[in-house]
Amino acid sequence: MTTTTNAPAPPNPYLVLGAAIALPASGHVILGVPVRGLQFIFFMVILAWITAKIAPPDASFVGRHAGGFLIYALSILDAYKMARVRIAQWVHSARHGGDTAASSAQPDI
Repeated sequence: MTTTTNAPAPPNPYLVLGAAIALPASGHVILGVPVRGLQFIFFMVILAWITAKIAPPDASFVGRHAGGFLIYALSILDAYKMARVRIAQWVHSARHGGDTAASSAQPDI
């Protein structure tokens, strides 16, 4: 017996990417994992502060806060990857009618 669930489509990965670029953690909020976004913001601030303290005084703004920018870039990639994975899972489940048991069963040899 096959049961199909009509799950709503997850957010567009490009929307999530644009939001994550525009505002830190907003991509994670759109995906429904705001705590993960807050964790990224926390580490962004901490590493930006640390690099600001150890960077030479003649370094540029980006150089003084390089740790925060690194975490910011990683948060953008993380949000986009999560969105892409959710879309792929949604397409796969829609294509196979939501029946995961039939797709994982091995044929008898």
